Amino acid sequence: MIRARTASPRTARAINDRIALELLVERGPLTAARLRDLTGLSRPSVADLLGRLGRDGLVAVVGEAGEERRGPNARLYGLVGDRAHVAALDVRTHGVSLVLADLTGQIVGRAARPVPAGAHAQAREAVNGVLGTLEHTMRTAGVPAVHTAVLGAPGLADPATGALLPVTSLPGWHGDLLTALRRRLAAPVLLENEVNLAGLAEHRAGAVRDRDTFVLLWLGHGTGAAVVLDGALRRGASGGAGELGFLPVPGTGGLPSATDCDGGFHTLAASAAVCALARRHGLPAADADDASAAEEAVRAAGAADAGPSAAFLDELADRVAVGTAGVVAVLDPGCVVLGGEVGRAGGAALAGRVERRLRTLSPLVTEVRAATVTGSPVLSGALATALDTARRELFGTER
Repeated sequence: MIRARTASPRTARAINDRIALELLVERGPLTAARLRDLTGLSRPSVADLLGRLGRDGLVAVVGEAGEERRGPNARLYGLVGDRAHVAALDVRTHGVSLVLADLTGQIVGRAARPVPAGAHAQAREAVNGVLGTLEHTMRTAGVPAVHTAVLGAPGLADPATGALLPVTSLPGWHGDLLTALRRRLAAPVLLENEVNLAGLAEHRAGAVRDRDTFVLLWLGHGTGAAVVLDGALRRGASGGAGELGFLPVPGTGGLPSATDCDGGFHTLAASAAVCALARRHGLPAADADDASAAEEAVRAAGAADAGPSAAFLDELADRVAVGTAGVVAVLDPGCVVLGGEVGRAGGAALAGRVERRLRTLSPLVTEVRAATVTGSPVLSGALATALDTARRELFGTER
């Protein structure tokens, strides 16, 4: 039971309103009687609360609870989804995917826009194409405006300025898109590193719902990490916490530089290295060396898990464990999640191997799990962040 706090009448009303709204987010539509049970408020207080939230356009009657109970006591009250809409965008090197949702979290529109490699030189055309796709999706879904948007992108998101600090592999249109979105939407557009958003998604609805301290290790086209300590995402002083691709490790034949992660952990575990390793073990792997090809190779090896496939997974796990050991030595997170296309495809077969190898490299006991969020974890994390931001403003105690 969530008990309302004692405070001045005005503050108490605001706190009670927020408690009720958060219950409606968590549990869905509720009757007035159920709200009384969950909050400990009196019948008149709940009636006043529902009246205020109704006048504010946040809550409305959405049905009745059970056919056998008719009348006012059976009315179901729920959030008004159309009170606000949010957008989540996953910006990759060669395209953008996006979703729109209402205040309840219901998806009302989704779209994807590829950006061919040849278009990278024409930043304006790439940006305008993405904006056109977003606006078309909004019109089709009947969304007149966006309250908050969250954009997930590779690279460093400066926590002080909200600007994208690109690395050399990012096309120029990424930064231009952020500026154009903020201008076109006339709404807050928050920027977050894509791996951080995937970590938030796993914490909210994936492999680490039971953990408040963990690291998500991203294994895909590139490598990275999301660091969550005591329930809070840690970005570092410049937004660069988790840039694991630059971690110096043995076995690469060189060292990374300030502008190039070749020679770092990236060289051992990024998709091109995974595909090359699969071919060296005689396994089929596409020449594209991209995240999809690496994902397919690892998934097929996990399904077989014998002979060359097992040897491939063993060596891949050794590589992943080397990078993980560096993270564990500094942070002691107790749990590491293998995410990204490769980490998720490896499943328990790869996670178990990494955990066993890690025991030989570190005295710190660390559980290794495979990521479980389906679809795009970046979009899932961006959507959760956008909804949290919008709800904090709309549900705030200053009412």
